[in-house]
Amino acid sequence: MIRFNEKIGWGNVIEDNFTFNARLGIALPCLKGPLQQKPLETQHQILLHWEKIRGTIPERIAAIEQEIAFHQILLNQEGNLDEASAINDQIVACASMINDLHIWYRLHGNAVQGKLDL
Repeated sequence: MIRFNEKIGWGNVIEDNFTFNARLGIALPCLKGPLQQKPLETQHQILLHWEKIRGTIPERIAAIEQEIAFHQILLNQEGNLDEASAINDQIVACASMINDLHIWYRLHGNAVQGKLDL
């Protein structure tokens, strides 16, 4: 069983293999090389960290859905076509984020091979 070492920590492993994506509001894996070629302890650390991130995705989606609901209220009240178009663009951007988050949520452990190699 792999355990977190309080003296050493996992900082470098996490920092070297994950990058924060501001658009989605989560850290995404950015592995340098195949996961299977990394030491077993590092593989476990990476997978554990990814599962923790994955666990936050439904909450992130719910928050974005609330943004969409807010924008829909604004859209229903907006009389200016240019403003309505801008609000609609914000709704589309939020929907795109939700779609991307759903894709990332479906990626886990052994299911992801090749490009992401998680």
